[in-house]
Amino acid sequence: MTDLAIAANGLRKSYGDKTVLDGVDLAVPQGTVFSLLGPNGAGKTTVVKILSTLISADPGTGDIHVGGHDLARDPQAVRAAIGVTGQFSAVDGLITGEENMLLMADLHHLSRSEGRRVTAELLERFDLTEAARKPASTYSGGMKRRLDIAMTLVGGPRIIFLDEPTTGLDPRSRHAMWQVVRELVAGGVTVLLTTQYLEEADQLADRIAVLHDGGIAAQGTAEELKRLVPGGHVRLRFTDPAAYRAALAALPETTADDETLTLRIPSGGSQRELRSLLGRLDTAGVEADELTVHTPDLDDVFFALTGGDDQPHLPRQPKETVR
Repeated sequence: MTDLAIAANGLRKSYGDKTVLDGVDLAVPQGTVFSLLGPNGAGKTTVVKILSTLISADPGTGDIHVGGHDLARDPQAVRAAIGVTGQFSAVDGLITGEENMLLMADLHHLSRSEGRRVTAELLERFDLTEAARKPASTYSGGMKRRLDIAMTLVGGPRIIFLDEPTTGLDPRSRHAMWQVVRELVAGGVTVLLTTQYLEEADQLADRIAVLHDGGIAAQGTAEELKRLVPGGHVRLRFTDPAAYRAALAALPETTADDETLTLRIPSGGSQRELRSLLGRLDTAGVEADELTVHTPDLDDVFFALTGGDDQPHLPRQPKETVR
């Protein structure tokens, strides 16, 4: 457990007769990004609230350690080790960005001089120095989110919970936020990120856990999750009907579309498979006008794991106790 920033066994939480978390296990190594991915209502925010001491887990939950501290026995030490940026901005729009930062410094009991030093450093780091003395209500969505995270960093936390930090941001602001996360992790900070954006998890996360029906449907690296889903293929398109027919004869295992003159060949997209396919086409004296490779992405994983009744479902992974 010494190498884990967060270790939780059997997280459970219900509201009345609605079970939100039904035995969720988490193991987050230090200095990494761990993403909780799931649809609305999957329990992502509930996990963050429990781990950040905002709400209590239900009886029956196992041990929870955050930053090396037992959450049940020493919640104050956990609070001192973490920072939280929630779904909704904590920025006070009636005061300036600088005043927001200084307020956080006071809450962390920093001296006046130390508070001003940390504020100045973080405002510069997040490219907010020019706007620092303007009311936060005048900030764009991306600027408010950067200020939100800057405020979270005032106390120097080594573990940060980011609960859907880019929801509602435009693509440019979202990419800027991703760079902020990468820089934090490069500095040794551990980030637990919740998101509905598949690309975001793919871009940032060292490991991803997909939440569904109160539990973890699957977890692993993005590449490991993608390998859970079948459906990789190579698509060949032709403009010459004769070439199309010759390719179909050389590749009998394909799915053919006579109307569009396309062939779909099952493939994992590896170099060896592509070389073999192209060799068979060369032997037949056929050249495709267009070749595209499709490998399963996180969209495919997400729908396979959390889709409706008409979607294929993958089995849940067996639970493992974090030791």
